[in-house]
Amino acid sequence: MTETRYSLPSPYPDRAVLDEPGERINGIPFATLGYRYDDFHAYLPTHSYLHVPSQELWPGASVNAKLPPRHLDGAKVKPSLWLDVHRPVMQMEWVPGEPALIENRVMQAAGWHAHTGARIFNLYNPPRLIAGDARKAGPWLDHLHRIYPEDAGHIANWIAHTTQHPGTKINHALLLSGQPGIGKDTLLEPVRAAVGAHNFADVSPPAMLGRFSGWVRNVIVRVSEVRDLGEINRFAFYEHCKPLLASPPDAIRVDEKHLREYFVMNCCCVIFTSNHLSDGLYLPADDRRHYVAWSDAKPLDFDESYWRDLWAWYVAGGIGHVCAWLRERDLSKFDPKAPPAKTAAFWTMVAAGESPERGEMRDLLELLGNPPAFTMTDIVTGATRHNLMDLERDLTDRKNRRSIPHQMERAGYVAVRNPNADDGLFKVTGKRCVIYAQSALTLADQLRAAQKRMTTGHVL
Repeated sequence: MTETRYSLPSPYPDRAVLDEPGERINGIPFATLGYRYDDFHAYLPTHSYLHVPSQELWPGASVNAKLPPRHLDGAKVKPSLWLDVHRPVMQMEWVPGEPALIENRVMQAAGWHAHTGARIFNLYNPPRLIAGDARKAGPWLDHLHRIYPEDAGHIANWIAHTTQHPGTKINHALLLSGQPGIGKDTLLEPVRAAVGAHNFADVSPPAMLGRFSGWVRNVIVRVSEVRDLGEINRFAFYEHCKPLLASPPDAIRVDEKHLREYFVMNCCCVIFTSNHLSDGLYLPADDRRHYVAWSDAKPLDFDESYWRDLWAWYVAGGIGHVCAWLRERDLSKFDPKAPPAKTAAFWTMVAAGESPERGEMRDLLELLGNPPAFTMTDIVTGATRHNLMDLERDLTDRKNRRSIPHQMERAGYVAVRNPNADDGLFKVTGKRCVIYAQSALTLADQLRAAQKRMTTGHVL
């Protein structure tokens, strides 16, 4: 009986054929057992072995138990040693649009760097192509226009771009908001299929703030139920998300449990969903990283048959039609790097984020003559002098200290660093403190104003 030899197109045409005739484990051709050399790479940083089908790292003992020995320089060696020599990779990265094996480059914090002889294994798996007819995507388009009639064009372009160009970052997130039960998640179901379910992640706001960040290794990241996180957490969440919503940075460090940290291309695109507008995300007026869409639709606008028919259409091939439509969408007028339009919903969210204390802060600064620089003592004393007791309590409450720089920034002032002190603080009347200066001033003028306030000594 002639033994069948297992073979696949090898990414190493200049090297030995991976499966050798006659290789057996306990008398059985090893390829028929589901394990073959072609499925493994030696991952040099940890001296472990990448199992390509599962993208899991195996210890050398497990590889040696499942693969037969090989000959290397005339001597029989363990499979792990053969892989070290013939199939090494220096890094594992996630890079949409690149081949499975990336040659002569390495990923660094600043992005790609040329390195002759380097080899990287690309963890990105493209989506399975789902057949469909773009001309038959009407039910999905009708649903999009029904819940977001004013924003449908931008939403469609944003989604189509992630489908057609998964390796290119869109420099703003989508915020899809509206009452629960209007079909926000139903709208995104075909999108998950278009980019690949394995390239679409769902995370919560607390998870985004957490240590582990493996979720950035996705084409689309959906952050569900974004609403009021508390005054401090809203600022922290906004600041934390900034580098994730635009590039540069070109690369992001990923920390996954039980794995060493590594970099991936910063190309994940973020969709926030929320059932609320007035207490959703914190957004400042000068934000350039969010497109806010609000729906006036109500759950009562949709009866049970609407959802039953739409999902039946999805199952009967509608998802494929939507995928085809997204692949064929003309994006010649869509610029993924341009700042998004500021919608009416955007300004509503900005206004909702304005605390009452901000108005009082501006009133107080006007009463103080809009000084070029001041200390917190100046502000607290001024609030007391002008009978702004609520503002005084807010400024002296220790739990609000982390939010004070944000309040000052929104009032037009920034903290100035003292270049002559290791801690960056100024010494006023014998006490170290932060001095805030008008943000409209140049850096040199801010420093001069802070130094003048330091030497003045008395409270404004």
